[in-house]
Amino acid sequence: MESENAPHVKETANEEERHNAASEESVREDNETEKIDAGERRAEEEEEGESDELSHKDAMRTVREDLAILIQNDPLLSDLPPEITLEEVNSQIALEYGQALTVNVRREDGEVMPIVVVQGGTVRDLKEGVKRYVMLKQHRAEGTKCISWRYIWRTYWLYFNGQKLTEDKKPIKDYGIGNRDEVTFIKRLRQQ
Repeated sequence: MESENAPHVKETANEEERHNAASEESVREDNETEKIDAGERRAEEEEEGESDELSHKDAMRTVREDLAILIQNDPLLSDLPPEITLEEVNSQIALEYGQALTVNVRREDGEVMPIVVVQGGTVRDLKEGVKRYVMLKQHRAEGTKCISWRYIWRTYWLYFNGQKLTEDKKPIKDYGIGNRDEVTFIKRLRQQ
């Protein structure tokens, strides 16, 4: 009797193995299909997300515009330019707390440049302030010229009450320059 059941048991065992193998294959195919579907879903989500995201340039422009609106509406900051730099903010704070002074530098063409210099600042600090002012003005006007500051300071003097500000390391206070005083930017005369 065992011999009669043996082929039947073998056939049943073979069928079970085939069925298990087919089941495993089916499970593998289902897993691969799920992975592909999940990958496609992620790709679709990323594509949809890209349309909602801003580029860095657009985000920076939006932030600048929002800050400009905030600055214009604030009573303390309304006199500041919309594209203010951190250095300008620090200068304004120093002025507010009396740690700096404003020196008005008048050019030959009549334009007045308000330059912020720290208390105890030197002639060199004043010259650096003029340079910063001109460079920021050019940047805001979207035009950048290459300026030789060595040439400028060889060709022009800063004058205050008829005195030439010749010594770069000398404090401007020693020349008698105080807050809101006017310094003139004049072309040097040739010495013969």
